[in-house]
Amino acid sequence: MRKHSILLFSCKLLSLMLFIGCKNDEPKTSNNTVSDLDGNLYHTVKIGTQTWMVENLKTTKYNDGEPIPLITDNLIWINSKSSAYRFYHNDIACIYGATYNWYAVNTGKLAPIGWHVPSVAEWDTLVNYVGANLGTSNSVAKALAAKTNWTTSTQIGSIGNDLSNNNSSGFSALPGGYTYFGGEFYSIGGWGSWWTTYSSKSPDGVSASFWYLSYDVSSVGHSGTHIADGMSVRCIRDAQ
Repeated sequence: MRKHSILLFSCKLLSLMLFIGCKNDEPKTSNNTVSDLDGNLYHTVKIGTQTWMVENLKTTKYNDGEPIPLITDNLIWINSKSSAYRFYHNDIACIYGATYNWYAVNTGKLAPIGWHVPSVAEWDTLVNYVGANLGTSNSVAKALAAKTNWTTSTQIGSIGNDLSNNNSSGFSALPGGYTYFGGEFYSIGGWGSWWTTYSSKSPDGVSASFWYLSYDVSSVGHSGTHIADGMSVRCIRDAQ
């Protein structure tokens, strides 16, 4: 009896030690939230068969704990040939999350474990599902866009026209702009842009694809830009 009690105590102690040793090193996931290794908490929403983060990524670490280089100088940013991130006005509490270059995306380690940066096909799935099932916002763009922070517009059906009618999907996209050419932030409030995992050769080097929303249109756009530019990242859960 005593040996059994000692063994039971030892097992409980080992479990406690493992919990304490791991709790700060692993992202935490529940049915409705997930956190990165910085402790930033992201809400989640299920849209069709997919589960997405409701906020843009703002981690400063890869999912293996390695720090992502922070670059705040515009000239250094545009000349960088490796992973980097920055925040608008260097404000880590910025509601738009961090801006990452595509080098960071291409590491495959940017999203928390169990999550990933979406492919072009996964963005297609989202847009097609919202278009077919969540049209109460009058357009796919409005159905995806948050009700706040977008520049207003008189264009009927656009994101900026009657913000109160946005976000029937719960995706809550915000206009975090992008960094381009000189390393400056552009179109904060008017434009939201998010990387995909796809890249290809372009006349001026390597281009990567991204999806975007604009305050004065009703559709979702898809384009490509140089991998040194900075875009937001919205993560999707791995297939269960």
